[in-house]
Amino acid sequence: MIIKQLSIFVENKMGKLVDVVEALGKAGIDIRAQSIADTSDFGILRVIVTKPDEVASLLREQGYIVRLTDVLAVSMPDTPGSLAKVLRALSDENVDVEYTYAFVSHNKDKAYVVIRVENNEHALEVLANHGLLFADEEDIYK
Repeated sequence: MIIKQLSIFVENKMGKLVDVVEALGKAGIDIRAQSIADTSDFGILRVIVTKPDEVASLLREQGYIVRLTDVLAVSMPDTPGSLAKVLRALSDENVDVEYTYAFVSHNKDKAYVVIRVENNEHALEVLANHGLLFADEEDIYK
């Protein structure tokens, strides 16, 4: 499944990250998954949230630089080697993975990985051909 991820540019200064997540909390937005990459001056907070389009607008109104990006959400068993199986399928078909981050489900036997690739449609086809499953909206947003 292709889902929307928000990439939020955050100054790399004390308290700036908490400002963003507090703004989301006050707006009643649930962060389903998150990852942050930083440099000396700023960080990129990547989040999967409920209502991504609304959240992007809300944050932009508050002065944040926000980008919506389509990423893949793959469902897998929460067992050793599951992520390797997903990544091997992509690698064997020359699909270049830009980055990933994973999270577990409230359902104890499932995990999910968010994957950013250049061509989502091709990656979806590769993964489906390998019998791998995708998260659905219920998995991600509920």
